[in-house]
Amino acid sequence: MTNKKYATALGQVLELSLLVNDDMTQSLARDGLTTARAHLLWELAQRGPSTQRVLADALDVSARNITGLVDALVATGFVTREPHPTDRRATLVSFTEHGAATARALGEGQQEFADLLFAGMPEARFDCFVDGLGEVLDRLRERLQADKAADTDQPPKQPEEAHA
Repeated sequence: MTNKKYATALGQVLELSLLVNDDMTQSLARDGLTTARAHLLWELAQRGPSTQRVLADALDVSARNITGLVDALVATGFVTREPHPTDRRATLVSFTEHGAATARALGEGQQEFADLLFAGMPEARFDCFVDGLGEVLDRLRERLQADKAADTDQPPKQPEEAHA
């Protein structure tokens, strides 16, 4: 394959990424959610009632960041904080009825979107698409992990000396 084909493919992947992101942002905004808040709801739907520490780890964010996300979701009626049954220092984040219904609707919306994108695609083409995309994602994940490892292996930067 030529480099021009690679550039065309990358352009299509980037356009897909932008279009999916725009659609998701608009859809979530209708429910009063941001991408980060929806991610927290999705994690909560997968895990059930969870401590903020568990949610922070799942979202790979700081304790301070998760507190802000949970505060916003409590204020808008999606989740509650309840005492942990066995650890009096911890609280559990749980869905309200509204939050659980919203999480279900988000899952249903995701299925509808998948149907819109892929229904009617010949099975062989769909299988090739999934396999190819999986390969691309694996390469990107490996690259990002290698970059992250390289960043952590670097010696600490020395402060710059003052210039006279």
